[in-house]
Amino acid sequence: MLLTIGIILFVLWALGFFAFHVAGGLIHLLLVIAVVVIIFNFVRGRGATL
Repeated sequence: MLLTIGIILFVLWALGFFAFHVAGGLIHLLLVIAVVVIIFNFVRGRGATL
């Protein structure tokens, strides 16, 4: 679930950065959130599913 959210946020960042060039600070914030979610998912592992 978290990995999916991270991937979606990363895709939205890429679209905003390369295609639309709007809200530069917000787009980079989405990238940071996506990276944090992906790292958190790897640290937590697949043992604990909700």
